[in-house]
Amino acid sequence: MKRTKIKSLLSAEGSLGSVCLKGWIKTRRDAKSFSFIELNDGSCLENIQVIADANMDNYETVKKLTTGSAVSVVGEMASSPGKEQTWEIHAKEIEVFNFAPEDYPLQKKRHSDEFLRTIGHLRPRTNKYGATFRIRSELAFAVHQFFHSQGFICIHTPIITGSDCEGAGELFQVTALNLENPPKNDGHVDYTRDFFGKPANLTVSGQLEAELMALALGDVYTFGPTFRAEDSNTSRHMAEFWMVEPEMAFCDLSGNMDHAEAFIKYITDYIMTHCGSDLSLFARFVDKMLMETLETITSAEFIRIPYKKAIEILVSVKNRFEYPVDFGRDLQTEHERFLAETYFKQPLIVYDYPKSIKPFYMRVNDDDQTVAAMDVIVPRIGEIIGGSQREERIDVLEQRMKETGINPSDYWWYLDSRKYGSVYHSGYGVGFERLMMLLTGISNVRDVIPFPRTPGNIEF
Repeated sequence: MKRTKIKSLLSAEGSLGSVCLKGWIKTRRDAKSFSFIELNDGSCLENIQVIADANMDNYETVKKLTTGSAVSVVGEMASSPGKEQTWEIHAKEIEVFNFAPEDYPLQKKRHSDEFLRTIGHLRPRTNKYGATFRIRSELAFAVHQFFHSQGFICIHTPIITGSDCEGAGELFQVTALNLENPPKNDGHVDYTRDFFGKPANLTVSGQLEAELMALALGDVYTFGPTFRAEDSNTSRHMAEFWMVEPEMAFCDLSGNMDHAEAFIKYITDYIMTHCGSDLSLFARFVDKMLMETLETITSAEFIRIPYKKAIEILVSVKNRFEYPVDFGRDLQTEHERFLAETYFKQPLIVYDYPKSIKPFYMRVNDDDQTVAAMDVIVPRIGEIIGGSQREERIDVLEQRMKETGINPSDYWWYLDSRKYGSVYHSGYGVGFERLMMLLTGISNVRDVIPFPRTPGNIEF
């Protein structure tokens, strides 16, 4: 018999008759002549109650089932007299795939996030993390659906690269050389004998390649893993994370901000519409203000202020901050959250940052002091999107490269895009895990990705 998923069964408007369910035991209790089993198959937050009676051929085996055991159930779908459920299954056959021993670590109690990180291979079986990763799946689908609906072309940018988009270092090097005895030339490692003939790294961004594609295809986006070798053990940093990076030809900073706002509103509304049951768990147990925050994002028009104005606001209350506030300093998370949560009480976009704190590729404004950069700031998270209008003038771009210590000859291909048919264009980057934190209320980035990669941790 074809397998039926619990999610489909619970959403059925009428009885499906005889069904086959396969999943894992959450709990089991015995009555005089019945055994009541709570079964979950991972398709939704809700369990289904399975009733096995003493007339079953293997009833004595059923009575030995433990939490975590894997089974197949064939039975009749019937209306449930219980108030908390619509349907239940009257079992005809129960096949046991595996008995979980008594030391199964996920018993019927609440476990701390810290403990669950140590058993990352099992934590998806908990209610919280099952809900987290179902939402992550829906969010990935929503990202693709948003861009597809707007005529964007999905591209795949390199994971291994010879460039550093941000120019900040902290890259993971990739090499095929023998690390115990690498070839050398004048005392230095001879990378001409490495696989690519030069130093290579894992990418921190697909932006530069996305720009090249946008200048041929119009509107494109890339969605994939990125890497940063930053030795930072905080709740906001990981070595491996996913980025959504659209690039739009013939789009200025204003259009870029419009698009970023539309993106955040779309994916927030999508998750609220399609993940109600899983979201309710986070609203009850993780962040009591979650739904109010998400509703504000979907309903409020994002405020837009220049960086200079943001600094003026922050300076007026600077005694409340740990980090100093001055024109020419980047905003810290505490500053961003103050603006979104306390001062404006809604999402905002800060734009026109000093060029001294921004990368070489951002378009220099007419004042020659600021660049056409923007950050989307939301409650609880701070910056959720960072983007800019890109510098399309080859002479200005070359000068900016030199100012920031980048050798223009290493980026000859990037400069060619400004030499041949250059147009004004914009783009932004969205940290996928930060989106997950926003939409679930989870405060630690390690808990919104199945297997986090952090300093000193490469388990699973």
